[in-house]
Amino acid sequence: MSSSDEHWIRSYGRDQFPHVLVVLGFALYPILLGVLNRTPVASEASAFLPGLTFMIIVLYMGLFAISFDFISGYTGYLSFGHAAFYGTGAYFVVLAANGQVPGVPEGMPFMITMFLGATLAFVVALAIGAVSFRLTGVYFAMLTLGFAQVMYEFIRHWGYVSSNPTEGATIPSGADMSIGVPFVDSLNFAVGRLSGDSFENVLGLGIDISATMTSYYALGIVVLLSYFVMQRIIHSPFGKVMIAIRENEERARAVGYNVFWYKMGAFATSAFFAAIAGALFAAYAGGASPDNSFYFLVTADALIMAIIGGIGTLAGPLFGALFHEWFEDILSTESDGLSTYLEQLLPESVLTAEVAGLTINDFIGTFLDGRAPLYLGIIFVLFVLFVPNGLLGSIRDRLGGTVSKRIPAALERYRR
Repeated sequence: MSSSDEHWIRSYGRDQFPHVLVVLGFALYPILLGVLNRTPVASEASAFLPGLTFMIIVLYMGLFAISFDFISGYTGYLSFGHAAFYGTGAYFVVLAANGQVPGVPEGMPFMITMFLGATLAFVVALAIGAVSFRLTGVYFAMLTLGFAQVMYEFIRHWGYVSSNPTEGATIPSGADMSIGVPFVDSLNFAVGRLSGDSFENVLGLGIDISATMTSYYALGIVVLLSYFVMQRIIHSPFGKVMIAIRENEERARAVGYNVFWYKMGAFATSAFFAAIAGALFAAYAGGASPDNSFYFLVTADALIMAIIGGIGTLAGPLFGALFHEWFEDILSTESDGLSTYLEQLLPESVLTAEVAGLTINDFIGTFLDGRAPLYLGIIFVLFVLFVPNGLLGSIRDRLGGTVSKRIPAALERYRR
């Protein structure tokens, strides 16, 4: 190996060091959570750390938010109808599992149907983009929203999907929802809340891996690969043109780029990965409905995650998804959240004490239980007003460059 090759490998390794830390953090999180749940601080861990099921939501919603940022953050075109592609991926794998997709035999491996669903979303995005990219700004955003709403209403009333299309469709029990190498059983791992693979006494070490943990790692691999593909595109000449369009579309057109087809390519690529996120959601949830896949508020969630994490940063929306779901978890009534922790921590005399005619217990129920949407709305407004560049974007501003470039350089100075 030549010295130039060794230098390139070292340089690439330094650039990817922050990514390695993030991947390690996500990979070790279930282990850390399991350890904490067996210590005296188990109740605090349950109250203030997101559970593994919420972390799985972070993965597929994070990927969806990243795909939204790919088009909106790097070309400047806000796609308010991005849920159309998320829903396309979700419904395609559900219908394929039920043998309802012409040309796709029942029992086709999930990885193949996921790719086919993403390809269909790619084509749908080209059709929508061919019309929508005739406009710019808010008109483009509203047109994409209009297309998504048409698809939402169509799915809600399409009797072919199920006997009750408003409620959606489910994946039949026994369907193969496995992530891995198609047709190689030893390299496939079933995912799902109830149907995922679980393993006991792994390698004789006394370690048990639950179905939820299997799903977490399997989905994580797909999300990681999808992220790095989008990252490579952003850093390619194609990605440079995307950024040029965002900064000054007229100038990009003036220097000879066919900006229409670059926008179409970026839009279709983002739709492809949005559909992968939708397919992961459907595989894990065991089905999909119009309201949790095609509805415009699904796109709104991606927008909130992107803005909180940092729009135009690609990785930022994943951290925005983590913040979003962590906040949902600690204020959730479905798990051991903050309200449950306070009710267990505070003595009965304090809980029953009255303030302004309400007991402390009533205050907890009124202002904490299930109030995540209220506080998330307030936080969103504060981010827009005071942290417009989001979490990762603000860190970049403070460091004076991308995290992947600045942190390795800072560590190198300390090492010297």
